[in-house]
Amino acid sequence: MKKVPRAAMGRFTVWDYVVFAAMLLISAIIGIYYAFAGGGQKTSKDFLMGGRSMSALPVALSLTASFMSAVTVLGTPAEIYRYGAIFCIFAITYALVVLCSAEIFLPVFYKLGITSTYEYLELRFNKYLRLCGTVLFIIQTTLYTGIVIYAPALALNQVTGFDLWGAVVATGVVCTFYCTLGGLKAVVWTDVFQVGIMVAGFSSVIIRAVVVQEGIGRIVNDSYYGGRLNFWDFDPNPLQRHTFWTIVIGGTFTWTGIYGVNQSQVQRYIACKSRFHAKLSLYINLVGLWAILACAALCGLALYSIYKDCDPWTANQVSALDQLMPYLVLDILRDFPGVPGLFVASAYSGTLSTVSSSINALAAVTVEDLIKPYFKSLSEKKLSWISMGMSLFYGGVCIAMAAVASLLGALLQAALSIFGMVGGPLLGLFALGILCSFANGIGAFVGLVSGFVVSLWVGIGSQIYPPLPERTNPLYLSTEGCNISSVNFTSTENPLTTVFSTPTVERPALADNWYSLSYLYFSTLGTLITIVVGIIISLLTGGLKQNTDPKFLLTKEDFLSNFSRCKSETVSASLT
Repeated sequence: MKKVPRAAMGRFTVWDYVVFAAMLLISAIIGIYYAFAGGGQKTSKDFLMGGRSMSALPVALSLTASFMSAVTVLGTPAEIYRYGAIFCIFAITYALVVLCSAEIFLPVFYKLGITSTYEYLELRFNKYLRLCGTVLFIIQTTLYTGIVIYAPALALNQVTGFDLWGAVVATGVVCTFYCTLGGLKAVVWTDVFQVGIMVAGFSSVIIRAVVVQEGIGRIVNDSYYGGRLNFWDFDPNPLQRHTFWTIVIGGTFTWTGIYGVNQSQVQRYIACKSRFHAKLSLYINLVGLWAILACAALCGLALYSIYKDCDPWTANQVSALDQLMPYLVLDILRDFPGVPGLFVASAYSGTLSTVSSSINALAAVTVEDLIKPYFKSLSEKKLSWISMGMSLFYGGVCIAMAAVASLLGALLQAALSIFGMVGGPLLGLFALGILCSFANGIGAFVGLVSGFVVSLWVGIGSQIYPPLPERTNPLYLSTEGCNISSVNFTSTENPLTTVFSTPTVERPALADNWYSLSYLYFSTLGTLITIVVGIIISLLTGGLKQNTDPKFLLTKEDFLSNFSRCKSETVSASLT
């Protein structure tokens, strides 16, 4: 396929903006509908939990949508283009994550009927641990949301000329608008709509790429000969970035921290009308995760097949890997008005769905953990107004964080990867509470702190001394078929080394073994250290003497009740 000089590459047309605006408009209308449907948001429970009346399918699609931020839409295909399809092993990881979340964490959270997952920490341990969890969650989520809004906007702006701040502010405002008006129900139903847009965006790229390459056989063939179908790498070395083991073991811990105990995800499946629906929503969502992984993988392989002789990244056509997808879209879809706009709408749908669930979760955590315990006299009506106010407030904070991201991109990225390490120790803390009846508050706290310290040590070390290329295994990219004068773009890459600039010569001994640990193992390390230290300290401080209420633990009945669903439902019906 003939490469097009930059000038002849498509730019955005009016139709693309129309498609994008329509996506925002429909999202806003869903919010308005749920603000007034069924008598509106009478109580904070209605607002934060959808009145606990959600059914499995919309919740499943919503879980899938917010998992898939614009980082997935732009980043995963580029990851597969650069490092090959080993990323697809995550399909196994997702299955394990959903299994752990649905069978270990969900039963306990659901039977306690809590709104904030951190409420559990107070019930099981003490209120100080609850506060720790809440504060860590708020910091981590606001940091993450800033990057989720800004990074894709920047990549799309660089390639398509799509207005940067217009898009950031528009998405931020619309998101805040429907979160504040419609609460959890609006978040879930806009997510359902946005999943549709994302699949449409991916499909348009895949279908057009297959047409351009004259059949999917050629894409697979090119990928095979280009070494992109590297599914099986059983190297047990924990220092390699992606191998079968790092993805299956490390990935499971990392993602269970998000699906099993992170408020943004848990809040939605606890909002289901029965425990059966809650579990079902997780299992249906697994199918969604697989579908999205397959779409992203196909896009990545199509990218390689089309650009195998002229890599736009090495040829300075784009300045960062996450700009490859928008570049491809403008390249192959430039004759179809409105379709590039659909792709951009799908990337921003990813942003919207992630940000809206973050805003809703932040509001829930603030109301449940920081306001309710200290102001006990507030009426339900007041609490529902406060919840709305909090959604509005956090929406503003998220847009502000996007502005911070534009100024301190590298620093914020570093802060985020460091805070990503919070997930591991927190998962360990919940696992201690749910699985070990003898774990006590002291053990849990010491475990959490030690898990946190070790995670931070490795994490910050790996930021200062990034792993060497032989640990990440990038695959060969060619520029032999290029016939264009190289055009440089302004860079959007934020090499963290600019923040912590250290000469490459003096790498300490730790840098090439301990700090080079695969990023997927950071969570695993944090979780295991928290659990082990927590168990030892609990046993030393008389943990065996305490009587823990079985409703805070995962019991045999919780597991067996899967098989006696019909019986239990008739019993609960007669009780109510």
